Amino acid sequence: MSYAASDVARDWKRMTLYRATDAADTMDSVAMLIAAYCEHVGMAPETLRGYLQLSQQHSRADGPQEQDRAHLAGLLGQTEPVDTDELVRMLYSRGQHQAQDAQQPEDAPEVLFTMACLHGLRAKLCDDLGSLDRFPPEVAAMARKVAEALEVPEPATA
Repeated sequence: MSYAASDVARDWKRMTLYRATDAADTMDSVAMLIAAYCEHVGMAPETLRGYLQLSQQHSRADGPQEQDRAHLAGLLGQTEPVDTDELVRMLYSRGQHQAQDAQQPEDAPEVLFTMACLHGLRAKLCDDLGSLDRFPPEVAAMARKVAEALEVPEPATA
């Protein structure tokens, strides 16, 4: 959310990609640590390869793949790619469904609740409850309740 602030809005793509790739690297490290443990305790190499889902792995250095572009096309409501690959079609369809779900947050109470928690926390921490007025009324109302429920931490005393 901090990357959407007006003074860094032009930078959100760079910072979001940095953070997303940092997270991917961290998760890759965790997976390899667990894989090393499984190998250490005697897991069969073919079982380990199957659990690591190596067929899904591709290098970021290769850039976006056709399935990534298909998923984006579905999210953006663009025409379906002319590709007979089942994975490409499935990801396009997933993108369509995700886009539809995002347009109807009232059908997903967990989305409203998460938005309200995040926006309420930010408004409380920034001491800017007025910023909640720019959100849909149902989100703003819930976010105000969240903000009101939060306590301002007392400074530590020595």
